[in-house]
Amino acid sequence: MLDSIRDRSKGWLAKAILALITVPFALVGVDSYLRDAGSNVAVAKVDGNSITVQEYQAALENLRNRLQSEGKVDQSVLDGPELKQAVVDHLVDTKLLAAEVKRANFVVSDEQLSHYITSEQIFQQDGKFSQELYDQFLTERRRTPSQFESEVRSDLLTMQARDGLGALAFVPNGLANHVIKVEHQSREVSVAEFKTADYIPQVKVSDSEVQAYYKEHQEKFKVPEQVKLQFVLLSANSLIASQQVSEQEARDYYAQNAAQFQGDEQRRASHILIAFGVSPTEEAKQKAKAKAEEVLALVKKNPAQFEELAKQYSQDPGSKDKGGDLGLFGTGAMVKPFEDAVFSMKPGTISELVESDFGYHIIKLTEIKGSGQAFADVQGQIRAELMYQKALSKFAEQADNFSNMVYEQADSLDAAAKEFNLQVQTSAWLSRAEGAKFFKNDKLMDMVFSDEVLKDKRNTEAVEVSPNNLLSARVLEYKPAAARTFEEVKAGIEDYLKQEKAAKLAREKGEAALADLRAGKTVSANWTEPVVVDRKNPQSLTDLSVTTAFKANATKLPAYNAVADRNGYLLVKVSDVKFAVESEEAQREAKAELQTALTSEYKRAYMASLKQKSKVNVNKQLLSPEQNNQ
Repeated sequence: MLDSIRDRSKGWLAKAILALITVPFALVGVDSYLRDAGSNVAVAKVDGNSITVQEYQAALENLRNRLQSEGKVDQSVLDGPELKQAVVDHLVDTKLLAAEVKRANFVVSDEQLSHYITSEQIFQQDGKFSQELYDQFLTERRRTPSQFESEVRSDLLTMQARDGLGALAFVPNGLANHVIKVEHQSREVSVAEFKTADYIPQVKVSDSEVQAYYKEHQEKFKVPEQVKLQFVLLSANSLIASQQVSEQEARDYYAQNAAQFQGDEQRRASHILIAFGVSPTEEAKQKAKAKAEEVLALVKKNPAQFEELAKQYSQDPGSKDKGGDLGLFGTGAMVKPFEDAVFSMKPGTISELVESDFGYHIIKLTEIKGSGQAFADVQGQIRAELMYQKALSKFAEQADNFSNMVYEQADSLDAAAKEFNLQVQTSAWLSRAEGAKFFKNDKLMDMVFSDEVLKDKRNTEAVEVSPNNLLSARVLEYKPAAARTFEEVKAGIEDYLKQEKAAKLAREKGEAALADLRAGKTVSANWTEPVVVDRKNPQSLTDLSVTTAFKANATKLPAYNAVADRNGYLLVKVSDVKFAVESEEAQREAKAELQTALTSEYKRAYMASLKQKSKVNVNKQLLSPEQNNQ
């Protein structure tokens, strides 16, 4: 929670970054002029609850800023897919935990909340809780006590749900010592291989063996049933180009969303606050409004006296003595009604009354620093956004009619194509699996291979194959499942059987060598030069070699172990074993590391169980480099 508090305190003047997101659509393209449309597309959904592009971009930028402040400035990392995926995973986990907190009725009592807040170091003075520091903190961050306490309670509930699992991660000393002894050791290892490829020239496969395998494994050589489809796609994207947006509509959007186009701009403002208190009655609000209107009249009469009037009438203790001056700030620093008003004003102007959760504000804009985006610079982006919104609205209007038409006139797609100006498209031959991959939808292919569609030659229902894309298909041609001929698969079977025989021969040679080595006999093998490895540093060895080496019983040296696969038989020799943890301090550090790892695994398993019980969809297209360049 302290980190959260400090982040908020440092984030007042952080620069906002406008991210331009390309709208993804399945099966269709989008004109480059319209690539900035669709900023409301969800990056992910958790049980139907969206994680918006704005949430994702804000979290990504916060993480990048934190990494840069810690000296991590490798741009390939900051722009890399791993960082973006980590941000999405965190946002998904947060949604899952919030739902679990609600479902399981986690509770943080008022006493617990009070104790946590009063114990925070940021609110301490001379070793005691300071109400003055607390009030100052809330004033600076434009938070009411109830708002801030709600945020703290939410954080505590999340910590309770997730971090409470750490108490279950207990490791007995005996087990811990054994795990540390096994985990923190190095082994001197060399390997020898009996490769399958080396034995292929030594094996023969007869025609009768190939024929026998073909007869015994007929199912392996079947071509699945296939269809050739006609289909029509009703897409919101296809409606974008036909939408009209006037310049006035674009200007209205620009004015209503002024903060969105701030860029690196910061503004300085002064205000007079007439407060109406927390959870005010209607009477209290009316009384405050009447007083605010009186003060506004005085301000309008004497604009040059704004500072004096603020000192006299403002009820904001943090700015009153400064003549209402709030200093420079960017977006996200103030409550939204206040911010929207400030970023729509011109320097020197005074606002009408602006209502927020704190009361009624009279605002004077005194300075603009940095530069935002002028209307001319973002007009194309705004028009694209409005065209996209209109296209979504039009799509919603047409969707029901499209669905009804393909169902009611089920013997053809031509009527729907003509009515909605769509193209009837034809697919290549598709199996059920290929069709599901092509259309990215299993439900559609289940319909295609149903009796109603396949045998009765009817249209499928309109299926939403991806967000805002409805598709209906019908079967044009059909091929039943059939086995490939022997001649078609003969060469492949022969190669497979040779590989199997050679792998068996390599394994037999290797097993014989292993038995001789364990019996103390000398074996002629092409051993590699010994290298010292541990579980984290495999040196030149493969992961399989290291894993096999650490599975060897090293109570007597040299120790031998082996593993077989289709590539051959791998022999591993362990010549020496050393333990890395010997001092008491190193033992304590290793136990702490083990405890931390176990706690982390408990948390990981907990989050995995939540994901398994929930429906989580991530829009991978939005996270790809070409779609999300920063």
